[in-house]
Amino acid sequence: MKTTHLLNCTGLLLLLAGPAWASAAPNPDPWENWNRKVYTFNKKVDTWVFKPVAQGYRKVTPQLVDDSVTRFFLNLEEPLNLINNGLQGKGRAAVQDLGRLTVNTVTSLGFADVATRMGLPRHEEDFGQTFGKWGMSSGPYLVLPFLGPSSVRDLGGLPMDSLANPRNLVEPQSAAIGLLVLEKVDFRADLIPLEKILEGDEYLFMRDLSLQRREFLVQDGKVRDEFMDEVEE
Repeated sequence: MKTTHLLNCTGLLLLLAGPAWASAAPNPDPWENWNRKVYTFNKKVDTWVFKPVAQGYRKVTPQLVDDSVTRFFLNLEEPLNLINNGLQGKGRAAVQDLGRLTVNTVTSLGFADVATRMGLPRHEEDFGQTFGKWGMSSGPYLVLPFLGPSSVRDLGGLPMDSLANPRNLVEPQSAAIGLLVLEKVDFRADLIPLEKILEGDEYLFMRDLSLQRREFLVQDGKVRDEFMDEVEE
């Protein structure tokens, strides 16, 4: 029931945003004023809650364990990669996703990436990318409370992204919530070393980075990733 309600609300939002979506091509961020307020809110929550917890996590967690936890949660995303590669007609990639999920789960419950050493590359797919592959415009840029950078198109894919994660099958629900919290803390901890690249207007930096990376992923790398070029220099 909750899932159906969430999907219906998302569909309604997409319909209401239709006119803005259609006119957003010249300006990807027509809601900048609102987005900046949400960004400021997220920044404060991160400063007072998420970042201190992530710093504590990094301090007490050995690197080997940290890397293993990250790989575990990446393995839980393989069904999402598999489904979306299939929906995009990328059969070879979908087979690789299935192979990765099987190999890594059977050999280590996902804590080790044996599949990569076997020549099975990891992909990064979600329903927002699939919608983009099907020709759907990204729509206006959108900053979501707690979740950060997104777009109207990607927001429409979030409920299905969540449903594709095996974490939702864990019982009791408190255990599933615990896994979600650990995943977010681990992810935030991994971002700490990257904070040094933030410069100037953080909002504009994160917006441009997010839009460019999403386009890069939707096009399967067939556009120039200027951000990654700068990082590599």
